[in-house]
Amino acid sequence: MEARQTQAEKEVTRLSELWRENGPPDAWFCYHPYYKAPDLVGPSLCRDFGLPYITAEASYSHRRNKGLWEGIQARTLDAVNIAAVNLCFTGRDERGLRAAAPLARFERLPAFIDPTAFLSNHPTPRERSLVTVAMMRPGDKLSSYQALAEALGLLIHHDWTLDIVGDGPARPEVEAMFSRFPPDRICWHGLKNTDEIAAILSTASIYVWPGHGEAYGLAYLEAQASGLPVVAEEIAGVPEVVIDSRTGILTPAGDTAAYAAAIERLLLSEPARMQMATEAREFAGVERSIEKAASRLDEILARYLGERR
Repeated sequence: MEARQTQAEKEVTRLSELWRENGPPDAWFCYHPYYKAPDLVGPSLCRDFGLPYITAEASYSHRRNKGLWEGIQARTLDAVNIAAVNLCFTGRDERGLRAAAPLARFERLPAFIDPTAFLSNHPTPRERSLVTVAMMRPGDKLSSYQALAEALGLLIHHDWTLDIVGDGPARPEVEAMFSRFPPDRICWHGLKNTDEIAAILSTASIYVWPGHGEAYGLAYLEAQASGLPVVAEEIAGVPEVVIDSRTGILTPAGDTAAYAAAIERLLLSEPARMQMATEAREFAGVERSIEKAASRLDEILARYLGERR
């Protein structure tokens, strides 16, 4: 931490000299300051030059107020307090910040994507075709794969297939989880680029991913923009990007039977699946588009920065 602080002080000096010579910017924007990544440069410069300070997706956790992290969290909280505005992507983050900094200024900027690649494909869903897109690594991702495999184990009597897009160090463990199913049920795609993922999503009928520990999960928005209803758990930030009973089904966290039942419902009811598919494409493709987010951000900046813009 001392080495990082020294580097930060050098950067403050460098930028100060540059701005005195050429003029400062209109504002300082910091994305995702939290206990592992505090902003060691911006607050000092903003105080010295009288600049508005803006954060996006800042987070604060009382659980981290221990040892080294306690001092770093104090710096993050200071940044939140001096900010002209703090942009929050989720209600969970906003509630945590408000509890720690009740006098700070907050605005919601819902999670968004550029849906172009996903809207460019016309949905042509294969009957009872499930799909998921996720990295394969220890922790929450592996936990979600385990929950998905267990739920599908309860649905083996139905005629479904599953496309899995993703790779990573835990692939052997993931493959072992799904080894109980006939090989023709599972298609392993590995890593794919955005256009390839969009093409795969466009031919599936239901997106399945429990979402353990997801901050919100942009993959859910990509799936919905592709015209897929989502089946996920009502956990962490998932409800921020999936609207229960409108664009998908959210089930209680850790309830494998409920999760399996939600998948089964959409497998067996094409009218319900199609209704959610239509709503999902509208929601992610329009309501959560980059254009919509840009309009919202412009509104916020106009309110808090005024004539500086």
